[in-house]
Amino acid sequence: MPILPENTSRFLLDPGFRWDGFDAYLFDIDGTLIKSRDRVHFSAFHQGILQATGLEVSLEGVPLAGNTDTAILREAFRLSGHPEELAEARQSIILDAMCAHVEQHRQELDPLVLPGVPEVLAHLRQRGAALGVATGNLERIGWVKLEKAGVRGNFTFGGFSDHFSDRNLLVASAAATARQLAGPDATLCVVGDTPRDIEAARHSNLAVIAVATGRYSLDELATLQPDACVSTLAALLAAPDKEAQ
Repeated sequence: MPILPENTSRFLLDPGFRWDGFDAYLFDIDGTLIKSRDRVHFSAFHQGILQATGLEVSLEGVPLAGNTDTAILREAFRLSGHPEELAEARQSIILDAMCAHVEQHRQELDPLVLPGVPEVLAHLRQRGAALGVATGNLERIGWVKLEKAGVRGNFTFGGFSDHFSDRNLLVASAAATARQLAGPDATLCVVGDTPRDIEAARHSNLAVIAVATGRYSLDELATLQPDACVSTLAALLAAPDKEAQ
């Protein structure tokens, strides 16, 4: 997969890869579909933990990109010097409080829909593809973000971190749901913006499109050899005949 000169719309596709030829797609949310211009989700961790345990826990030093809310929660406890067992014991209460915080502050959510997202989703829906999300967000938080962004209606199912701290297992579960809807032999593609999205797709032997609208550059993502790597989802629409050349 050669690296092309920098420009406003870059796409690197493996030979023979038709990006819009799959039966179902699993989209990451943050950094892939939207970029949050607020701190509501971030502050939900602090408020949820404080409400459920009375403890002050910081997210400083916790990797966030490509991570899951449940894994972030446990790592935050560990780095703050609190027992991870306490996070597990109180997890359901903390998660519920986090979701309630986001729902209560939904008017403060300020998601930026990333370039090409509405057009790509509309194109895939027109082709009859089943669209779902596979995200590290908790389910109630993920859906409210997409509702606020105005793209919720594109998606009929999802895989979330409520029951999976491991992204590999989360994507595998979402893939199983996709095949229940689209058929046991349905072809699936993961779309995400981090190395963890690529790893999770490969763990389930799924195709993957990497998009450089998060913290990782196109060149960084391309070294992990996804089937396609694009500067933005809009770049997919610039690919000749909607397929690899």
